Amino acid sequence: MDDTLAGTLIASTLRVSMPLILCALAGTVSERAGVIDLGLEGKMLLTAFTAAAMGSVSGSFTLAMAAAIAVGVALSMLHGYACVSHRGDQVVMGMAITMTAAGLTVVLGMAWFKMGGQTPQLSDAVRLQPMFTGLGTGLAAVPLVGRTLALGFTGHNAFVYLAFVLVAGVWWLLYRTRFGLRLRATGENPAMVDAAGVSVRLLRYQALALNGVLAALAGAYLVLGLNAGFIPNMTAGRGYMALAAMIFGKWHPVGALWACLLFGFLDAASIRLQGVELPGIGAVPVQAIQALPYLMTVVLLAGFIGRSRAPKALGVPYLKER
Repeated sequence: MDDTLAGTLIASTLRVSMPLILCALAGTVSERAGVIDLGLEGKMLLTAFTAAAMGSVSGSFTLAMAAAIAVGVALSMLHGYACVSHRGDQVVMGMAITMTAAGLTVVLGMAWFKMGGQTPQLSDAVRLQPMFTGLGTGLAAVPLVGRTLALGFTGHNAFVYLAFVLVAGVWWLLYRTRFGLRLRATGENPAMVDAAGVSVRLLRYQALALNGVLAALAGAYLVLGLNAGFIPNMTAGRGYMALAAMIFGKWHPVGALWACLLFGFLDAASIRLQGVELPGIGAVPVQAIQALPYLMTVVLLAGFIGRSRAPKALGVPYLKER
């Protein structure tokens, strides 16, 4: 593999992995607290639409991000109200959020912008811009690996680098703070947390609030960093892939990171393989290549879901004893 191909493949992997990483972190935080979130797909979709709509109307990156985060947190609070306060079925509520978001974004897009559910293309003033381009020029002069490093790791927008910072931040929060200890205990033995005088309900709401912010960052990136506008159903199952990565990573931020990078690599490789003819086989159908990341999701879930130990109280509503 030449250095140019290796560098561009690394760069593509990082770009397409970023929303998966943030979404997997969102799922890790909520499920460590005992709340299943199958609504990640819907949260990404609705926050992406919100960021695109606000960005096209206001022309402000700050307002677009603020609106997306507000919607993400609101959806998480709705999830908490139904499942934490009223002990509703967490799986059903998550699917309801996703299905509602899929329909609502199309209806609102058609009503507001008259473009078949799409939003207008965002200007460069709203979208995220490349960073460290000057560093790439210097790295390219390094013998052997310089060009690969320059193409692969420089010139990304801030959210790509932020994703890795947030992996470290979530790890530190969960495993190096008192709040994280209580949060993980809530997902394992909420009765013990309650007996210690700590509110299980409050901890789960706090986890869901952080979940909403992370999911909103993932959704906003789709329109502010990866694409230039909203397209109906543009998440294309990324929320479910992030959940699979979280399970494969054993509900650990670093494990989820590696799984997301694997999915991102397969997605990037599938783009590169389109139209390539294999010896003795000929041109592989585009549909088969595009299905690679989703096939890997199914394989990983089938092979590892039984070996990964979920938090013991995951999906179990907590009823405070009198």
